Amino acid sequence: MQSSVTVSPSQVPELLLGLATVRPVFLWGAPGIGKSSLVNQFAESLGLECVSLLGTQLAPEDLIGVPQITPEGRSRFCPPEAIARDQPYCLFLDELNAATPDVQKAFYSLILDRRIGSYELPPGSIVIGAGNRATDGALARPMPSALLNRLVHVHLRASASDWLRWAAGAGIHPWISDYLTDRPDHLWSAPPKTEEAFSTPRAWHMLSDALHSFGPTLDEPTLKVLAHGLLTPTHATALCGYAKIVRNSYGLDAILKGDASWPNRVEDRDLLYYLADAFRGRLVKELPASKEHASPSVRQTAYRAKALLVQLAEISVEVAQTVIADAPDGNPVLPSWFLIEAARDMPRLVEARR
Repeated sequence: MQSSVTVSPSQVPELLLGLATVRPVFLWGAPGIGKSSLVNQFAESLGLECVSLLGTQLAPEDLIGVPQITPEGRSRFCPPEAIARDQPYCLFLDELNAATPDVQKAFYSLILDRRIGSYELPPGSIVIGAGNRATDGALARPMPSALLNRLVHVHLRASASDWLRWAAGAGIHPWISDYLTDRPDHLWSAPPKTEEAFSTPRAWHMLSDALHSFGPTLDEPTLKVLAHGLLTPTHATALCGYAKIVRNSYGLDAILKGDASWPNRVEDRDLLYYLADAFRGRLVKELPASKEHASPSVRQTAYRAKALLVQLAEISVEVAQTVIADAPDGNPVLPSWFLIEAARDMPRLVEARR
């Protein structure tokens, strides 16, 4: 299921407070963006124990229970101990839409009537489900319309500002929080079509734990293994470049001022990619959409940027192309007037360097 209306993690608690206390709610979202953590934190805020059932690991009898013969010679289904509780609690149905059709059917009465057989959830209990979307490449089955219509659907998106606020008090490694402060668009990327790592809030958290575990003795080859084992390849390369800057005090400002040049060693290619990406971000931020709105200092920045592009292309045409490349949707990221001037002035700038 997709929706054009999404919420950030910081909006979820208030929504659940108004919704989950009266109707069952289903949280949709990509893998690794914190759905389970949000439900657990919400239950804790209400003083309720959170009982999680993982849809992919359930059989119908795990919900309905097993039959027991009563003294009267009749059978009665005994609900499992995890569900049959005397005190109100939060029942979290994780990966509900990944469960088999029989298991999903078993949830019908629990979700709509708050009942399993003769057992009813204690007053004050809440029911929340969560799952990934079929477009995320995760295990997901079509949800029957009868079940779909029994739930209030909330679509969650990743939010860098929310995650960074959380990270400030969660002991996240400073390389991670500082890097994502500069590149918030790298917090999450869509799951790839192939089997490879991709960036999510969960992946960044895991990388932070690994960085803390290795400590200050972490070397560059090991960092590369860790980053590429958890993140989208381009994000991993950029992070490794950022780490070199932190360790070696090698920054973009020095290059822009002419106090340093682009790194040209083969072993510094990840650093070159990071600096080029930061260069692109700086130009996007400082160059106006229209040249008429450019101040003399901005025009000087544009002239210096064209010279730096020539120097960058001399080291790697591929890296230089990433600076002027269009966005994924085909629209130019840098203003058209700058791109036109760069194409016009490039031969003269190249000649001036000979």
